[in-house]
This record gives sequence, structure tokens and C-alpha cells, in this order.
Amino acid sequence: MRRDTFLKSMAALAVSGGLPLSALAATNIKMMIPANPGGGWDGTGRALGKALLDAKVADTVTFENKGGAAGALGLAQFVNASKGDPNALLVMGAVMLGGIITGKPPVSITAATPIARLTSEYNVFVLPANSPFKTMADVVAQLKKDPGSVKWGGGSRGSTEHIAAAMIARAVGVDPARINYVAFRGGGEATAAILGGNVTIGGSGYSEFSEYIKAGKMKPVGVTSAARLKGIDVPTLKEQGLDVEIGNWRGVYGAPGITPEQRKALTEVVLKALKSKAWTEALAQNAWTPAVLSGPEFEKFVDDDFASLRATMVKSGMI
Repeated sequence: MRRDTFLKSMAALAVSGGLPLSALAATNIKMMIPANPGGGWDGTGRALGKALLDAKVADTVTFENKGGAAGALGLAQFVNASKGDPNALLVMGAVMLGGIITGKPPVSITAATPIARLTSEYNVFVLPANSPFKTMADVVAQLKKDPGSVKWGGGSRGSTEHIAAAMIARAVGVDPARINYVAFRGGGEATAAILGGNVTIGGSGYSEFSEYIKAGKMKPVGVTSAARLKGIDVPTLKEQGLDVEIGNWRGVYGAPGITPEQRKALTEVVLKALKSKAWTEALAQNAWTPAVLSGPEFEKFVDDDFASLRATMVKSGMI
């Protein structure tokens, strides 16, 4: 049987209820990563791609990196180029919502189709190994003395580490508008700046800094979680007297204009990948917390988190 005839037969069976929608899973998943290589979105997208292959729900996975504007550039390209494509996925998360709030790009995440939340992760703040500062208290003391002299390095404006820096400033009586935040297009650039001593302090998910922390090239001085992370001996900001707690999460969206059936099939494909051995290994390796949510619950979560992030940013003087 010719391939096109076979696919038409499969489609007819699915529509009639003879096959599960997941049987129509694409042989090639196209993954848009709206950030430069080396960061959390890049790591998440490539780990998910490996899991899709491991779970045998995709024959191939191709990746495209498009960094800039907290993911807004990649989002715009994805929305414009992938309309109606049931095989396309966009990696996104809290950072993108923050960027939309601060940057107000012409294309919003509402143009794409919610699929699933994958993970949750807290930010860790680190100092370069040769920093004259040794603790977060040292950084705070300098921040109070001269806010502009402390360079905070991290992801794009509106990222969770940017919000956390503003929250720290507000918690110690410094105008958040005076913080000197240096935004980078991807985790790789931010890491290079920290290692090179080009910023005073850097923030990101623990997974992005773990190898440098273990090698003694970065010194962790605080995490944004409510309690210490399991297996990671880094004090929380709260236990250091800073009332700051903020989490990060990452997920995937599908293309605009896909049908409800295509959305369901793509969601099934992603959820099956999250049960694979490759994904379990990625969670452990990167200290990611599984936070799977799909369907209407995920869509509502995004709406609620957008409102919550905006309120936090207003309170912290960012907008």
C-alpha cells in the first residue's frame, strides 16, 4: 500500500473511532526553542526530544533555536510559520509570560495552543569563584550602599531571576528601579558572563549552573524556594532574612489553528514521552521537579500565573 493511501486509511479509522488519536502521531516533531543554546529552554526542549524518540512516539525530532526578547522572537516565528501544523511544538514557560508583561510584544502566547506543563524549578543565585563577595549578605550590603554597582546577570527582562532580583531589592529597602540588571539572550551567554566575572551575581535554574558549582567555578549563595532543595546544600533566601520566593516552570504549546483532535493527539504524544526512561533520567540529572499538567487545567494555570506574575512585578516596582 502506498504511504499516502495508508495515512488516509489511518486518518479515517481515527475519525471513526477505530484507532486512538495517538496513532496519528507525527513521524517528525518540529521543536521551536525560543532561546539561544545552553539555557533552560534549550535543555528542556532537547531532553523532551530525546524522550519522544525513546518513547517511540516520533521517528525524528528537529530543533530550531531563535533567541531574544524573553522568547517573543521565537514565539512570533512559531506562530507565523506553523499555523495548522499538528507536528510543531514550542518550548515556553514563566519567563515568556514575564517577558510578555514587560515587553508587550505584538504576538502573545494566546495565539498558540496550550499542550502541557512539564517541570518546575527554582532559581539559584551564584557568585563567580573569584568574587570578593562570599555570601548573599555581602551582596545585599553592597546593594544598599550603591545599587548600581551590583550587576545582576540572568535571562531576559521579565525572567524569574530578574523578578527575584527586584524582590530582593524591595525586601532590603532599595528601589527596584535602581537595580543594574544585565539581560542575556540565553543561559550560555549568562553563564559565560558569570564565569568571566563580567557580572557581580548571576541567577538561573540550578540545572544550568550545577556543573560549574560542582567544579568550584561558581559559588551558590541562595535559592528562591521555600525550603532547601533536596540534595543541594544551598540556603534559601528566606532563611537569610529575605522574604523572596518565586518558582520557574516550563511547558510546551502547539501551533495556532490545530483542531481539537490534533491537540488531543499531540498532548497524548507529549504525555507518553514524559513516562519514558530518557525523561526520568533528565529530571534526575537536571534537578527538575515533575509538574505535569495538561488540558483545560494547564490553560487555566497559565492564565492564573500570568495574573500572579504581573501582580508580583507591580509590587516589586518593575512595571
